[in-house]
This record gives sequence, structure tokens and C-alpha cells, in this order.
Amino acid sequence: MSDQLLALLRRGTPFIDVRAPGEAERGTVPGARNMPILDDAERTRVGTTYKQQGQDAAIRVGHRLVSGAVREERVATWAAFAAQHPDAWIFCWRGGQRSAIAAEWLAAAGHTLPRVPGGFKALRNALGEALSAACRDSRPWIILAGRTGSGKTDFLCGVPHAIDLEGLAAHRGSAFGATATEQPAPVTFENALATAWLKHAGPYLLLEDESRTIGRLALPEDWHLRMQSAPVALLEVDADQRRAHIVREYVELPLRAGVAPEALHARYTAALTRIERRLGGLRRRAVQSALDTAFITGIDTFGAFDTAPHTVWVDLLLRDYYDPMYDHQIENKMRRVVIRGDAATLREYFRSLDSSSFKGAAA
Repeated sequence: MSDQLLALLRRGTPFIDVRAPGEAERGTVPGARNMPILDDAERTRVGTTYKQQGQDAAIRVGHRLVSGAVREERVATWAAFAAQHPDAWIFCWRGGQRSAIAAEWLAAAGHTLPRVPGGFKALRNALGEALSAACRDSRPWIILAGRTGSGKTDFLCGVPHAIDLEGLAAHRGSAFGATATEQPAPVTFENALATAWLKHAGPYLLLEDESRTIGRLALPEDWHLRMQSAPVALLEVDADQRRAHIVREYVELPLRAGVAPEALHARYTAALTRIERRLGGLRRRAVQSALDTAFITGIDTFGAFDTAPHTVWVDLLLRDYYDPMYDHQIENKMRRVVIRGDAATLREYFRSLDSSSFKGAAA
């Protein structure tokens, strides 16, 4: 069964998830659309009936709650999705009553879709096994390292055989890395990571150098351990380019996307507070002053996107916080560095790379 489920995920199968919204929020899989047969309140009521009166009574309550116009609306939603995705599958929590009833109602509406055996629980278990198996795979892993602002994520997205961990986590990884997109639930993140691995068919895997945590999410321990012993490709970018890249990614693009300057200012002020202990009070105040000045100027000239003043606080952060921390970290990785240079140098290296280059080098 596990192989069948993994094959579904590998080929990007769409799913109708008929669990309640609260269940889906705690964890889902790529390709799933939550279209519940019972909403949270209805599920609670059915569950209470089950505990007090048994399964048959709970089923009767569920059918009363989801009848008439409510049932028609939910079936219509599933039918529209099935019409667009005739290869879709249906799942609930364990592959039981909810998915069976949904499949029956949908079939009556003219759309016959298969159910996931064992439901979401089986999918989750299969993906957990895949995550563990990935760390035992014989193909080499390579870690892309570089100073803050080097454009490592952009580089990853432009070469094959890479998995963008920060993209999956919806976070850039640093104290300032939060974005307007809410991070997924831990289970959703791990399931997305496992699915990305299933789809990975290259001779090696390229990952960005990350700490164990990316925002509030944590990499699986065995993944992070393997990353700590993998060969390193070091991307080297000069300070001016790094400053410009950070200002563009952290200031200009969010403003262009519609984030209010005041909200962005508050977000980065909060981030500064979180690193004050390591940055030091004096340096923190210097960065805060430059940050405040930049956003006052930015608000005054918002229409022209005058981001030049932001280079001051960015430069202070790089000089006093990120670069010293990076220097310490990279010193411990230098023995693992197999290539270093600018983006063009690394791209050429990865174009010529084959799996034999790292036989025996990966953990």
C-alpha cells in the first residue's frame, strides 16, 4: 500500500480532503484541497453523539446535519473539482465513513473517484517512511553555503536537482526571514519535503545551508544531521551586491507586493528585538535608528520606492551580526568545501557534475 500511495504523491495527484477544516490545518499533503463533508462544529457534534450513543446514532446525526441544500452545495463543490481533475482521489482521516459517503454521493452526481486506502493517516505514515529513506539514499547531497544576501535561494531555483527548503517552509531562515505568507503546519512542511524528495530524480541533491529550524519549523533530525556532513559549494558575492540583494528582497519586493511600510517597519523592529542579546544593546540601537530613518524616508517617497536609505541598516546588520556569525560557521565547514566562487562558477560546476564526482563523499 505504501508504494501505491507514494506513487500517487510522486506524480502530483490531486486530492479531495473531506476532513474538517481544523484537521486539515494541522496537516495536509501537496495537491490536496480541503472540501469538508462536515465542518468543525458538525464534526464535534457527530463525535459527541458517537461517544454517547454509538456509531449508528452518529451516522444518523451526520446525515441530518448534511442534508438538503447543504449536501447539494458540498457535492457540487466536489463535482466541480472532479470535473477539473478527473484523476483526483478522496481521503478522510482513516479512509472510513466520511470518504466512503463522499465517494458515494459524488458517484451519484456522475463522478467516480477512488478513495485513499487508510486515508490521511496512511499518507502521512508513507511520507514519514520516505523522509527516513531519503537519508539512506546513496546519491550525494551537496550543501549550498554563502554569506547572508548572496542570493542562495535564487541560485537554487535556477539549477536542477535542488529542493528549496525555505520555499517549502515559507520563511527565509533568519531572524528577519518571516514573510507575508504564514508558515505551514509542521506536518504539512514535512509532507511537502518528503514529496519533493519523491519527485527528485537527479544524480545528487542540492540544499541550502540551514540551521535545524527555519522560522518556527524544524527540519527532521536525520535530514539535518546528514546535511552537516555533506560536501559544500560556497557561493561568493561581494558586499555591494549582497546589500542590494537584501534591500530588494526584504524591502522593495514586499512594498511592491502591497505590504504596508508601517507593517514592514514593525516586523523588522520585532526581529531586531529578538537578536538584541547577541547583537548587543549599543549596536541594536544603531541599527534601530538607521531602520527608523529609512522607513520614514521610504514612507515619504513611497511612490518612487526610494530604498537607498535602507542600505545603511542592512550594512550595519551584515557587518555587526550576520558576517561575524557566518565567519564562525564557515570556518567549521571549510574542510567540506569542494567548490567556491561566484554564481557563474558554481553553475558551470553543477552543469559538469555527475554522481561519480562524490562517490564516498556523502554521509
